[in-house]
Amino acid sequence: MLKRLIAMALLLPLPAFADGSFPTWLDSFRIRAEADGISRLTFDAAFIGVTYDAKVVERDRNQSEFTKTIWDYLSTAVSDLRVRNGKAALRRQNEALRAIETKYGVDRYIIAAIWGLESAYGTFRGGDNVVRSMASLAYDPRRADFFEGQLLAALHILQSGDTVPAQLVGSWAGAMGHTQFMPISFLDHAVDWTGDGRRDIWGDDPRDALASAGAYLKANGWVTGQPWGVEIRIPKSFDFLLANRDIRKLPSEWATLGIVDTVGNAVTDYGAASVLLPAGADGAAFMIFDNFEVLESYNTADAYVIAVGHLADRIRGAGPLEGGWPTQDRALSYGERIELQEQLTSQGFDTQKIDAKIGPLTINAVRGWQVSQGLTPDGYASPGLLQRLRSTR
Repeated sequence: MLKRLIAMALLLPLPAFADGSFPTWLDSFRIRAEADGISRLTFDAAFIGVTYDAKVVERDRNQSEFTKTIWDYLSTAVSDLRVRNGKAALRRQNEALRAIETKYGVDRYIIAAIWGLESAYGTFRGGDNVVRSMASLAYDPRRADFFEGQLLAALHILQSGDTVPAQLVGSWAGAMGHTQFMPISFLDHAVDWTGDGRRDIWGDDPRDALASAGAYLKANGWVTGQPWGVEIRIPKSFDFLLANRDIRKLPSEWATLGIVDTVGNAVTDYGAASVLLPAGADGAAFMIFDNFEVLESYNTADAYVIAVGHLADRIRGAGPLEGGWPTQDRALSYGERIELQEQLTSQGFDTQKIDAKIGPLTINAVRGWQVSQGLTPDGYASPGLLQRLRSTR
């Protein structure tokens, strides 16, 4: 009978409890956790002193308001200090990173760059209680299913003995350790590189975390020997409608259209590639390969992927990007991104979603509107473009 009741509980949707009923939610979650294989001992140890954290939920709800231009983001993410610290970190972990690269086929400079962006090479690993954060976010009805899955994964981490409740800490959003794994990603991809019987991504020794990042990227399709991307020069005669993630050509084919690297040479044929213009026709341009998409599995933001790739190149010894940026522009606010999508859709260029995310669908809608206005169809959603949209209503 108990098993039947548990099974029925698992099928029920999560209730949206009123404020102050976190203990009630926790009682119902305990049933689901035990049905998922979590012992009472693990559960009770994990939740000692855990209470609802309203600040975590508030941060999750408001993070969409935060925005930067790509050039502002890169100035911090790939600062000279971060490059110097990355070179020093690579020297310290050179033996391990080389061995990890050999085992997983993932460029050690890319792994070092992820380490640098995610925790400043282990300096800032986060100190928030992951169980408290995930429980608070799972209690909030907006994304309850996602965070309940992460919370269950966190409990499985504790039950497996990889760490103890006091050390299961991370960012306010639940990302953990040197390479900031979410609990589910940890369960799926973390490895015990040091051979001590634990997958320890939290401690001062970063090797388990670095190897776990390598295992994660390999599992997501990393192509050995292929770069993430290459900075390129675009000729004045370029048809900007070709700067589309769905249009892929070999670099040698792009070269026949006048697209070369910053030195003026054709890019090596590493594989099919597309042209990316993260800030439109007036910004730096990149030829991106399959490994760009692999890095998106870590973080979907183009700015993040470019930062990882460029930081890896800088640690390897490359110089700064050569292309400029339209620094006269500012980033669109959340409300402006919503308005942009609404304006485009109302004028016949459907963005498919009104979600404030300037992804491929919105970029294509921008391009369509630019073509209708006789403008350069680079897909760049700028404040100036929004102003022109307003004037053509």
